[in-house]
Amino acid sequence: MTQEQKSTKKPDQAEQTSPAHEILSLLLYIVIVFGICFLIITFVGQRSRVSGSSMEPTLSDGDNLIVDKISYRLHDPERFDIIIFPYQYEENTYYIKRIIGLPGETVYINDAGEIYINGTLLKENYGLETIQNPGLASEPITLGDDEYFVMGDNRNNSTDSRFASVGAIKRQDIIGKAWVRIYPFNKIMVIKHQ
Repeated sequence: MTQEQKSTKKPDQAEQTSPAHEILSLLLYIVIVFGICFLIITFVGQRSRVSGSSMEPTLSDGDNLIVDKISYRLHDPERFDIIIFPYQYEENTYYIKRIIGLPGETVYINDAGEIYINGTLLKENYGLETIQNPGLASEPITLGDDEYFVMGDNRNNSTDSRFASVGAIKRQDIIGKAWVRIYPFNKIMVIKHQ
């Protein structure tokens, strides 16, 4: 008897499956997709939308970003990183600012609007306008071991660590760092931090 005679199925016939099996397979597929999406949004990245002009000209009102939530599991935030963190007085409201001062440093803004870190003038290419209101930083602020001093690039139109409503940002409150601008489409780019 040949191999062809032993087989009872014809090679061009598909196996029949019951409707219940099809539905169960589809439900399992949906659960897996939602599970993967949940893990990505929770641990890898999330979409965030910029509201307001505090980060002009780097980021504009309406820009849509992907926030990297993995990097800070591997290393600490660095000076000039653009980070996302929750606003403490309003639920589901998040701020996006640039890190200026690192843990343990002393931040001071003089009457001329210049930023000093540990007594040394900060050299930067972001907030190019003269700071008109140094806020709390008109007196030296020494950051704790897990605190960061953040500011918007649009220094005179930003509520940031200079003001008590924001203050120093704790390490545990940092959700992640801005990674890619995905909208508007003509401005898609990886965001430069340094």
